[in-house]
Amino acid sequence: MRHQRANRKFGREKNIRAGLLKGLARSLILEEGITTTVAKAKELRPYVEKLVTAGKKGTLASRRAIMSTMHADRRVSEKLIGELAERYASRKGGYTRITRLGRIGKRAIESARIEFVK
Repeated sequence: MRHQRANRKFGREKNIRAGLLKGLARSLILEEGITTTVAKAKELRPYVEKLVTAGKKGTLASRRAIMSTMHADRRVSEKLIGELAERYASRKGGYTRITRLGRIGKRAIESARIEFVK
């Protein structure tokens, strides 16, 4: 039974699933909006919001945590700590928005757009 198991598996092993989330998070942070499936967007939201909150703290420990999570990608960490931290300084949460786009393709997978709130 899956009681108290919040995360989705996406039919992938742990390392591959973690890489998928890191890649989606990197794209979302750098481009400020991506189109993906609804399930991936819902799984990505808390992952990215925790990174933005860490970026708002601006401490050395939070910088190192972001660098560790994002595999030392300087562009991502600089954008989180600089631009996004300033934009959401007065906001206490809810940095992202998920908009459902409907079903696309032959498999009729429901797609969604996840983006940062302006």
